[in-house]
Amino acid sequence: MVKLTKIYTRTGDAGATRLGDMSQTVKHDHRVAAYGDIDETNSAIGLARCALGADHELDPVLARIQNDLFDLGADLCVPESDTPRDWQPLRMDAGQTTWLEGEIDRLNDRLDALNSFILPGGTEAAARLHMARTICRRAERQISALIASGNIVGAPVLTYANRLSDLLFVMARITNDDGRSDVLWVPGASRDT
Repeated sequence: MVKLTKIYTRTGDAGATRLGDMSQTVKHDHRVAAYGDIDETNSAIGLARCALGADHELDPVLARIQNDLFDLGADLCVPESDTPRDWQPLRMDAGQTTWLEGEIDRLNDRLDALNSFILPGGTEAAARLHMARTICRRAERQISALIASGNIVGAPVLTYANRLSDLLFVMARITNDDGRSDVLWVPGASRDT
């Protein structure tokens, strides 16, 4: 269980931070950037939930996602290690991604197929969900960079981020009157003809 008694530690004053295993690294480390972007995604989802309201059908889905994002951050902040630990790190599970896929399918069944890309906008909630989606895509890129730099990251981490951005896209459409109020991209609309 997490217990926070002191909020500041001064560790970061020189550009360093501690990971979940208490090892020290620099704040610009790919791992720190990745879980920072996950945290930002979570905050953006919190704003979207405020715009939707607690009685909206998507609120419990987003609440579960926010909790899963803490699991994802916890997974990322503890590097994989061959050294035995006194404790078991929290790791993402493939079932969390499977649940996202079920939600994507369930919600997308209500929507008409797209014939154009969508501009982020429409309702405030849709715009906020699109913002969360783009932050999540950045997190996905950071996780990919972390993996490319030679760090071992469990497969469910990257897969979850990828599916989450897809679900946030579908949710944005749902909040735009099931896609009927989507703002469609018109290619070349402002070019001289």
